[in-house]
Amino acid sequence: MVGFLTDVGNYRSLNEDYLDYFITDDYSAFVIADGMGGHNAGEVASKMAVDNILKFIKENIDKYPMSEIIIEAFKKANNIVYEYSCKNATMNGMGTTVAACLIANNLIHIANVGDSSCFFIDDTGIRKITKDHSLVQQLLDEGSITEEQAMHHPNKNIITRAVGTSKDLEVDLYDLSNNKYKYIVLCTDGLSNEVEKEEMYKIVTSSQDVNEACKELINLAKERGGKDNISVLIVGGER
Repeated sequence: MVGFLTDVGNYRSLNEDYLDYFITDDYSAFVIADGMGGHNAGEVASKMAVDNILKFIKENIDKYPMSEIIIEAFKKANNIVYEYSCKNATMNGMGTTVAACLIANNLIHIANVGDSSCFFIDDTGIRKITKDHSLVQQLLDEGSITEEQAMHHPNKNIITRAVGTSKDLEVDLYDLSNNKYKYIVLCTDGLSNEVEKEEMYKIVTSSQDVNEACKELINLAKERGGKDNISVLIVGGER
């Protein structure tokens, strides 16, 4: 099963998050993005990145190993977003975070750029698979701040890597077994900044279905402030 929901939040007038997915008999792909830039530019960047990542995977699924195609898809999308921003003055400097999941051949391939995240839920609990590319994550890695301080740091919105902001792109990739998860959760930082992972675990595992879980997660993020756009996509629940 797949559940998904995106919300503008409590303060924004424009939703710059975007998500989409497709499922075939042989493989499935899920992508979520959080755009940034000037007026409307973030909205354009996130949709352009998600659409082109999925398009590249569909058109090239037999041309690359599964462990490589998702990286190539990110790079193709990066080129498209970057070139578009260079040719359109109102879009200059736009970019987007992206987290993606490709499931095929009993393996799960997770890729991310920026601070959109992927979490796994199994019998042992919940764990974050991706690592944020952000100033706060750097401070955490250096030991300058604690995890609790990171959760409420004033510079949580500063990212160090994004799709579309430069010609070159470094993508993180994680390959995992396909038979050990109960749920995969992709979300933008509008959710992960407001809701702790243990709370995600409780809501997802206790909800009637994945769509209800998405609603509960977004409602909780909005109750906590909802300062940003909030998006979540959940895969699983049928086992």
